[in-house]
Amino acid sequence: MNKYISDLCSFLDSSPVNFWAVETTRRRLEAAGFSALDMRHNWQIVPGGKYYITKNGSAIFAFVAGTAAPGEGGFHLVAAHSDSPGFRIKPHCEMLCDGGVVKLNTEVYGGPILYTWFDRPLSIAGRVMLRSDNPLEPACRLLRIERPLLVIPDLAIHFNRAVNDGVKLSKQKDMLPVLALGCDDAAGLVRATVAAELGVEAEEILDYDLSLYITAPAQTTGLNGELICSGRLDDLSMVHAGLTALLENADKPSEHTRVLAIFDNEETGSGTKQGAASPVLEHILRRITMALGGSETDYMRAVAQSFMISADNAHGFHPNYGEKYDPTNHPALGAGPCIKVNANCKYMTDADSAAVFARICEIAGVPCQYFVNHSDVAGGSTLGNILTSQIPLRGVDMGAPLWAMHSACETASTADHVATIKAFSTFFGM
Repeated sequence: MNKYISDLCSFLDSSPVNFWAVETTRRRLEAAGFSALDMRHNWQIVPGGKYYITKNGSAIFAFVAGTAAPGEGGFHLVAAHSDSPGFRIKPHCEMLCDGGVVKLNTEVYGGPILYTWFDRPLSIAGRVMLRSDNPLEPACRLLRIERPLLVIPDLAIHFNRAVNDGVKLSKQKDMLPVLALGCDDAAGLVRATVAAELGVEAEEILDYDLSLYITAPAQTTGLNGELICSGRLDDLSMVHAGLTALLENADKPSEHTRVLAIFDNEETGSGTKQGAASPVLEHILRRITMALGGSETDYMRAVAQSFMISADNAHGFHPNYGEKYDPTNHPALGAGPCIKVNANCKYMTDADSAAVFARICEIAGVPCQYFVNHSDVAGGSTLGNILTSQIPLRGVDMGAPLWAMHSACETASTADHVATIKAFSTFFGM
C-alpha cells in the first residue's frame, strides 16, 4: 500500500469525530516541532518558526513563518474542515423501552445519508467537561470508546414491504441507536459509562459533546486497491493532505508564511466561533503580521498578495447516475483533484484562481479536472466563499472527488489522494 494511503487510513481511524481529528493533527504537529500559541497571550514569532493555535478543541491553525515579513511574502493557505455529518447525543439521552431495551436520544448533525447508518456497529467519541477549581474553565477530557457499543437496527422487510421502493425516515423515531437490553432503570447510564471509561466519578461530569461514529476501520478496495472506503473522507482526507504537505515542507525555507487552517462546523454553515464565517482566521493572520513587526498596512499588503486553496471534497461521477452530473464537467475518480466552479459564486473560484491551481498541478505532475453542477441540480457551498466575506483573498475551491458524499462510508480514489498531496506540497514549497 502506498505510504500516503496507509497514513491516511491511520489518520482516519484515529479521528472518529472533530475533536479527535484536531487532537491527531496537534500530535503530528508537535512531533514535527511546532509550538503551541495561545490567543490570550502575546506571541513571540521568529522567521522560519513553526506554530499552531487551537480553537474550541475542534479547529486548529498551523503556520510556518516566512523568511520575509508577511507584507512582503504574503500567505499561502490551505483550508479544510474537521467535522462530518452524523449524530450527536442529546442531554438526558437514555430512553427505556419495553423489554428493558435502552435506546439513546440523538440529534442529527449536518446532512448525513440516514439509511447508511443502519445495522452498523457504532460507538461514542467526543469531549467531556469535568469539574475544576475554576468554574469558567472546566477541565476537558477527550473520550473514545473503541469497542462497538450501539446499533441503529433497521425494520425488517416483513413489516415494511415497500422499503426497497423508498421510505421517508424520521430523524426522531427511526434513527435512535440501541445501547443495552434487560435494564430496569436507564437513568444516568451514559454518564456512568463515560465516567467508567475516563476513570472519574459520574458527579465530576458537567457536560459533554459526544457523537456516534462507525467503528469499521478505513480500508482500501478495488481490484488493485485503487479505492479507499471510510467514514469522514469528507473532509478529513483533505485535512490529511494539507497537513502532510505542510509537514513535508515545514523545514524548507520560504519567503511566504504557509498556513494550514482547519475549521469546524462547515457541515452546519460555519457560523460558530471556530467556523469559517467567524473572524478567527482574520485575527490569526493579523496577529502573525503584527508579531513579525508589521503594521495594519502590512497586513493589508500581505492579504493582497496571498493565495488560498479551499479544500473540500467534490462529487465524483457515479457510473449508475450519470444524469445527475454536468455533461461536460464531471470529475472521474482516479483522474486527479478537481477545481470547483459555480456561476452564482457558491465557490470562490474564478478564471484567475483556477488558472493558478491548474498550473500548480502541472508543476506537481498531476492531472487536474473540473466540477460544475448540472444546471438543474442545486449544489452546496463550502469554505472559500464564506472566508472571503471575512478576508478578501484570492483563492480556489477544489477537492478530490468522492462517491456517496455524506454516507456513513464514502469512497474515494487512492491515486487522487496522492495527487492532491503532491499539488499541496508543490504549493507550500513555492
